[in-house]
Amino acid sequence: MRIDTSASHTTTSGHPVQTQRRPHDDAPETAELFARLAELPDGPERDALRDELVTAWLPMAHRIAGRFRDRGESVEDLRQVAALGLVKAIDRYDPERGAFESYAVPTITGEVKRHFRDRMWALRVPRRVQELRNKVRVARRELAQNPGTREPTIAEIAAHTGLTEEEVGAGIEALESFSTLSLDAELSSDEDGYSLADTLGAPDSSYDIVVDRESAKECLRNLPERERAILYMRFFEDMTQSRIADRLGISQMHVSRLISRSCARVRDEALGRRGTGRTSAAGPAGSGSCNGRRRR
Repeated sequence: MRIDTSASHTTTSGHPVQTQRRPHDDAPETAELFARLAELPDGPERDALRDELVTAWLPMAHRIAGRFRDRGESVEDLRQVAALGLVKAIDRYDPERGAFESYAVPTITGEVKRHFRDRMWALRVPRRVQELRNKVRVARRELAQNPGTREPTIAEIAAHTGLTEEEVGAGIEALESFSTLSLDAELSSDEDGYSLADTLGAPDSSYDIVVDRESAKECLRNLPERERAILYMRFFEDMTQSRIADRLGISQMHVSRLISRSCARVRDEALGRRGTGRTSAAGPAGSGSCNGRRRR
């Protein structure tokens, strides 16, 4: 069954939910609905409330899907995958463990990445990605042909090929991801019937969260003290931008700009450390920084 990915503005259980599209640092107010959902038993009322939450957060899922466009998959299919990730996040979310968005974003992102890895790229690699993969493979071989030569860096590969560092990162990802191996293939072992599938454990999405946190730690330490304090108040103490502005004696608009700038800096530095290239600088206040936290 396909999920209706159009952002509806009506509710099914009579509880008002703001579902209109907002600036990227906004999010719908759904804390009370999640608290009620956790208390309700399985049944029509719970299903209706769950549908409301899906509708309310669907724009966020669409934004995450949009980050993966132009990679050989249609936008509608990406939105469907992101919507499925949203449903999983809603079903697994525990309101006592923090804000929903901090849990949902890595869950949805992981679902889209798994879609590319498991269902698409292994079968149909986009032409441009094939070209990048081949150029990076040749460059690696040419730069490391002398005995004892270390692995070339992204910058060295970029200079050698004339590609940007972001393109080199995409080529490296392609080299490491776009291959298939049957789970039923027998591995070298003294035991009969030993296959790759026998070595696999259950998926654990919490590893994605650990990677994201570790990538951001040092970047957060590099921020000015005031910007670190603002991010702490916003995302750990769950203070609104208005309250932060009152505490610091500055305008809410200034707080919004500082949050957007700080999140963009942390994001770009974290991505740079992973070797995937830097993203564009922060946009105007209210843009999609820190994965779209709400502004109140």
